[in-house]
Amino acid sequence: MKKYKIIIVGAGASGILASISAAENNASVLLLEKMSREARKMLISGKGRCNITNTAYKSEFYKKIHPKPKFLKHAFSNFFSAEILNLLESKGLKTKEERGGRIFPVSDKAADVVNALLQIANDKKIKIIKDAKVEDIISEDKKIKAIKINIKGKHEIIETENLILCTGGKSYPATGSTGDGYILAEKLGHTITDLKPALVPLKTEGNLAEKLQGLSLKNSNVSIWINNKKVSSEFGEMMFAHYGLTGPVILTLSKIAIDAFDKKNNVEISIDLKPALDEQKLDNRLQRELNENGKKQIRNVLKNLLPTKLIPVILELTEIDQYKVCNQISGKERKKIRIILKNLRFKVSGHRGYKEAIVTSGGINTNEIDSKTMMSKIVKNLFFAGELIDLDGETGGYNFQIAFSTGWLAGQSASNSDKN
Repeated sequence: MKKYKIIIVGAGASGILASISAAENNASVLLLEKMSREARKMLISGKGRCNITNTAYKSEFYKKIHPKPKFLKHAFSNFFSAEILNLLESKGLKTKEERGGRIFPVSDKAADVVNALLQIANDKKIKIIKDAKVEDIISEDKKIKAIKINIKGKHEIIETENLILCTGGKSYPATGSTGDGYILAEKLGHTITDLKPALVPLKTEGNLAEKLQGLSLKNSNVSIWINNKKVSSEFGEMMFAHYGLTGPVILTLSKIAIDAFDKKNNVEISIDLKPALDEQKLDNRLQRELNENGKKQIRNVLKNLLPTKLIPVILELTEIDQYKVCNQISGKERKKIRIILKNLRFKVSGHRGYKEAIVTSGGINTNEIDSKTMMSKIVKNLFFAGELIDLDGETGGYNFQIAFSTGWLAGQSASNSDKN
């Protein structure tokens, strides 16, 4: 029977980093991946570009992570954004900074990031077995002894001194993240907090979003209202879809929306289509457009203010005839236009599922994990890293950094386990 110092389950962002970190201390490492290709979620992330990390300070990172960001204090102190970028640069990968401190590869190819990490793993002689599904974990007296795996129909039992679970959550199940790790952890005595899709598009009532589907707004101020009270807002890009709303700002607000919706609250999204203009300035602008184009139809004049696709929708909501000429638009009608432009409302009716969720909210309870080692407090030689843990961040590279940092710490701790 084969035996390894460390077996890592899941060759995604956290698993690959855990294997590299473990191998730094010359431990014998086996990395298992149930899919035929490593890091499939990384390959599709950031629209195929991979938002590696963010330039934000740790204090800002903590503000972007839920529910217990300070759990990551030791992991971030041990291995943070500079470390992952230095590691990638050691293989010649060049990176660039974009809006909001987001870091991408200069090539805009996620595959280049994955390949650089796999080259490092290969240099360190890490054994990787693909198409390997873990069927069972064999433990005795709260200690892992071995795992049972299925490799293309062939069953095998492999002994290990330490086990690191890096199986990911339930988001993007086509990439292999189907929640296997939660089942394995529960069998070993761990608690799994409520699981929900996170960073996920929102569904809205009616057909308003459907009429606007495909339209992208780059500079909008989007707010979330719960029971008629504004609770949060984000500025940036969003998009309309046949089912509702999506895009970076919507994904960021989705966590608040889903939590409130699940508690049977009334949840609405308000879009300020002209965030650069306050009410008075917008009214002045409308008056000027109407006065200077008195004989033109309102639908044509609004092209100076809005994307073409929005115009018939706005006029329908304000109940203004699109063929009406501007010098016939009343002050009351102008006010209606102004109100809609500053507060285009959508009632949230639900959210899309795990197939479209970037990450999973919930996971292994952090109270059951030693934050200084990523080791289980229940099973002495079991470690966790990545999305499997009850931690999730906003868009912008925060979730990958969680995976990299926890993976590195778990690998380092497991390789030093006999010294503890």
